[in-house]
Amino acid sequence: MSEYIEMTGMILKAVPAFDNDKRIILLTAERGKITVFARGARKPTSRFMAATNPLCMGRFKLFEGKSAYNLGDTQIDHYFEQLREDFEGAMYGMYFADLVDYFCRENLGATNELNLLYVTLKALLRPEIPNRLVRCVFEMKLLVFEGIFPGITTERKLSDTAKHVITHCMETPLERLFSFVVADDVISELERECEHYQKNCIGHHFQSLEILKTAIGD
Repeated sequence: MSEYIEMTGMILKAVPAFDNDKRIILLTAERGKITVFARGARKPTSRFMAATNPLCMGRFKLFEGKSAYNLGDTQIDHYFEQLREDFEGAMYGMYFADLVDYFCRENLGATNELNLLYVTLKALLRPEIPNRLVRCVFEMKLLVFEGIFPGITTERKLSDTAKHVITHCMETPLERLFSFVVADDVISELERECEHYQKNCIGHHFQSLEILKTAIGD
């Protein structure tokens, strides 16, 4: 067997494979989005059972195969158990993972996307920041990283506060991205802008977003 490769990453998706295995989509800083098989991970006695759940983040030791990787070992630093215990938070987290999955590609490093997803999940755990605001900030910053964010346009009327938030998302580094809160009416403005971006910049239907909207009564 070849030597293992160690990568930093977060699990975006995990689905059953074969009798007792899992097939996971892992977002890595080094190689972008990759497919990994975790042998026996569905067995109750497997040491990989908890470490191969969606949103787990840490170091992964992998063996490279012809079309996918095999999991050799893990060192999980963040399980984000609190999100799994919070139904609404979990729905937001899965939508964010879905959106990143859509944009990222194999063999293209995804350090920005990985770090953005991490700080966004941490923000979901902060009760002082509304989840609706977290979603808006995440969507805008991701579009900035993907090079398709249109910024502030003159055609759309926005309050000065909403404009300030958009500029903040465009220019602020990740460590200070979630450093503010705004009133509900401003969040509503930002949500309308994000719906506009969804339609005109992304143009893809996300089932996870529909589930999220149903869950929160949007």
